[in-house]
Amino acid sequence: MCKSSAEGGISRRGMFAAGIAGAGALLSPAALAQVTETATGTTPPATPREALQRLKEGNARYVANAPVNTDHSVDRAKRSAGQKPFAAVVACSDSRVAPEIIFDQGLGDIFVVRVAGNFINDDGLASLEFGAAVLGVQVIVVLGHSSCGAVDATIRSVEDRELPMGHLPNLVDAIRPAVYDVMPEKPVDLLSAAIRQNARLNAEKAAASEPVLAGLHGSGKLTSVAGVYNITTGKVDFL
Repeated sequence: MCKSSAEGGISRRGMFAAGIAGAGALLSPAALAQVTETATGTTPPATPREALQRLKEGNARYVANAPVNTDHSVDRAKRSAGQKPFAAVVACSDSRVAPEIIFDQGLGDIFVVRVAGNFINDDGLASLEFGAAVLGVQVIVVLGHSSCGAVDATIRSVEDRELPMGHLPNLVDAIRPAVYDVMPEKPVDLLSAAIRQNARLNAEKAAASEPVLAGLHGSGKLTSVAGVYNITTGKVDFL
């Protein structure tokens, strides 16, 4: 994303203009496919459904301890030609959550946006717009995970009616809507319920974000889904 026009062959002004005006019209499908094959050695999915299925199959391999993307040095030189990820993952900053490993994908396959609590703010939306409109991402996965400390801290803040120190209140404010949504139901496991709802709300936010992401969703070029990664089993449960 931060490469110069000399390295990537595309000016920054051109990339962002394409994202705003054309929502993905920067390169033709054939050109995008060529960049992908050059950078990653794989053919891009033809549809958002195929993109999601590729992630599901990769996670199944990870759970079975049968990954195929194990040599991250291979094709390093080819990747320098550019990037063309087929999926974006909004992930928590938790050190145990590594999207490329969880979904058994190679470097260059996943565009990752990370923040504690895997919520989407304005900066996250801008990143996702870049990934979808400029790089051609076809699926956005908002990935929560079991035992999320950020969600747990938000629950405790709500229950204690006390905000944490420093900049942490900003994080609590972003996650609080999910906690409020599930608390009236009095779930047996409030933390798990809030983690799932937080992922759902943010996937919905991505899908509804005007004009870029919502436009791509409306045209069938992009889909957004929520999922929860179980740290113990390795499985991603798509909601």
